[in-house]
Amino acid sequence: MRSSDNGFPFLRLLVLTGAIFASVSSEFLPTGLLPEMAADLDVSESQIGLLVTVFAATVVVSTAPLTVLTRRYSRKWLMVMLLGTFALTNVLCAIAPSYGFLVGARVLGGLAHGLFWAVTGPYASLLVPKHQLARAISLTNAGGTMAFILGVPFGTFLGHALGWRMAFGAMAAIVLVFMVFVILHLPPVSHLVPLRTGEIAVPTRKDRSLPAVVIVCVSVVLVITGHNIFYTYIAPWSIQVGGIDEAGVSGLLFAYGAAGAIGLALGGAFGDRYPRGSVNVALAGVALAILGLGLWGTSVVPIVIGLVVWSVFFGGVPALMHSRVLHSASDRIRDLAAAWLTTAFNLAIGGGALIGGLILDGFGIGVLPWVAAAVITTGLVFVLATDRARIAAHH
Repeated sequence: MRSSDNGFPFLRLLVLTGAIFASVSSEFLPTGLLPEMAADLDVSESQIGLLVTVFAATVVVSTAPLTVLTRRYSRKWLMVMLLGTFALTNVLCAIAPSYGFLVGARVLGGLAHGLFWAVTGPYASLLVPKHQLARAISLTNAGGTMAFILGVPFGTFLGHALGWRMAFGAMAAIVLVFMVFVILHLPPVSHLVPLRTGEIAVPTRKDRSLPAVVIVCVSVVLVITGHNIFYTYIAPWSIQVGGIDEAGVSGLLFAYGAAGAIGLALGGAFGDRYPRGSVNVALAGVALAILGLGLWGTSVVPIVIGLVVWSVFFGGVPALMHSRVLHSASDRIRDLAAAWLTTAFNLAIGGGALIGGLILDGFGIGVLPWVAAAVITTGLVFVLATDRARIAAHH
């Protein structure tokens, strides 16, 4: 079912944007509170970084099976249930008496998060015609960008002012607000595509668009792993290498997030018209910006400039990749393609956090930008090398 709104369904897409904002803010909140959480729970900063890995690993393992199991359920009410689970997860994090309890709460969050992304991407695609897909995905993915502009910095600020537990409690309340918006404003959608035989099951292995979907997912694994090797530890890196005052980290994250909004707007503006060029330019810009931080990131001004440039180029990448996978997949495997893309993103997020933590412990935090830039460059080379094969598989 398409939206009945005249023209572009802004309100409905903005509700999805808000739901994604709440989800991504919940996922990345520990990155801004690494020092406080580590000190309070008497564990290392790399162990707190592992909370991102645990969350992401849960997504990787659970997303595809849960997507298949819930395939027949209403998308709208499934989303409501998942947002309720996010709220509960944040409450559990806020009251966690130990590191082990916190890990358990993050596993619960990961179970909900993967399925949430498998629902929201195709949901947006069902509200607009195909030629508006990049624009629609950019608008809904703005929720993720706004999480970095407002959600994570606000949580970091609260964590510094009132304690990290209060930050998780506030995040639970924010999630509940957006859950109410979903109940009130999102329409039910028909997401099942029957086969000619009348069946709803999807013969995934026989689908001609499958190789194109796999290529996009591998691209995401490489690029997002490189990104998160460095980004997961941006707070301690900024303090230890860049000489940023601990109280200034929330402002730094705000600048990063605001710059990402510019990148997302550029991705939405050019993604439909120049789908290949937009991705290639964005990835090259990210790699160069991180290299610049590795070379000159030893004081406030070059760090702010480097982070802003990094974020402008990276800001549109998730939306461009979501749009690319939905364009590449046939209608019958869109849900699964979105699930696999979510799996790829979270494999990369968790893998990046894990690799970054191992590098931090083994070689020191100053090595992180160099490794990150090398992995992202590898991702760009893969994208360029497989572009023709991807397009051929799609057609």
